[in-house]
Amino acid sequence: MRGKLFILGGCVWLAAASQAQAAMGARIKELAIVAGARDNQLVGYGLAVGLAGDGDKNMTYTVQAVANMLQRHNVTVPSTTLQSKNVAAVMVTADIPPFAKPGTRIDITVSSIGDAKTLQGAVLLQTPLVGIDGETYALAQGSMAVGGFLSGGGGAGGASVQKNHPTVAQISGGALVEKEIPATIVAGDTIELILREPDFTSAARMATAVNEKFPNSSVALDKTSVQVKIPGGWEGSHVDFIARIEEIETVPDTTARIVISERTGTIVANSRIRISPCAVSHGNLTITIANTLTASQPNPMSGGRTAVTPSTENKTTEPKAGMVTLEEMPTIEKVASALNSLGVTPRDMMSIFQAMKQAGSLQAELLMR
Repeated sequence: MRGKLFILGGCVWLAAASQAQAAMGARIKELAIVAGARDNQLVGYGLAVGLAGDGDKNMTYTVQAVANMLQRHNVTVPSTTLQSKNVAAVMVTADIPPFAKPGTRIDITVSSIGDAKTLQGAVLLQTPLVGIDGETYALAQGSMAVGGFLSGGGGAGGASVQKNHPTVAQISGGALVEKEIPATIVAGDTIELILREPDFTSAARMATAVNEKFPNSSVALDKTSVQVKIPGGWEGSHVDFIARIEEIETVPDTTARIVISERTGTIVANSRIRISPCAVSHGNLTITIANTLTASQPNPMSGGRTAVTPSTENKTTEPKAGMVTLEEMPTIEKVASALNSLGVTPRDMMSIFQAMKQAGSLQAELLMR
């Protein structure tokens, strides 16, 4: 945990550095997207073959899917006579980017939905990928790359070794786009910018920055949307106009925020954190419980039996706790320095931040992950 406490200090420094960079401005390209130019999600059901006995064992739908596939190839076999040990039923997912033309390749993710042990060495058979409207927009097929492995003997008592999740695989460029999804980025003579991080102040600043480049062309509609009117002379050059808009720099506003991950003991905070005057008392209560098994031997020739008796030892340690007064501090660096002076670990710091928030002393948004 000491190492993670050092990482916290690094996160604070990085947050301050990123805040300084934000003050110099960021391009609209990094802060917003053009309405209509968005990704779309595709999904499909398919079969992964060539699993060498590691496929689905007791999945009825897998066997039925194999029978249906063979029937499409003019091979009629009753599904009750088939086995699926070398086949796995999978779901294929992908994001198709805007303006993807037929013939463009996109990456796909393949995930087992049956009881297959692994997808190592499998080949995905041709799988249609459909959108929310039920239309097929891409076809997926190819050899899978699994970011892990499963090895070892099977059966009762067989030892095995597993790394990561061998039932999820990737195929880079594994799907071919067959149909373009229509996208409209210009409505009449206006375009709309959608902020990645909605904020009223950021939206207003963005509209002001655009108006400095193209006077009286932009207005912030709400915390998410900025509407830009295409000036005269740019009617036939919408792409060039959008490129000019994306290069404009503005200063986004950020909310004071602390993100805490209890699972990993990680704390990330930005440099806008403020703390009102408060006092913090920190102490540790350590309880140690140790179970020891001892053997009780009978006397020779007594006819008794050896018995195993457990013994339990309890130990409680509670060091003295000190109270430290924290004056009002404008930056997260000073806050972290004051808490580090208490000798707290990251997990203790999480509890302190939560208590400060409940006491009304922490002027920041606290997010638990």
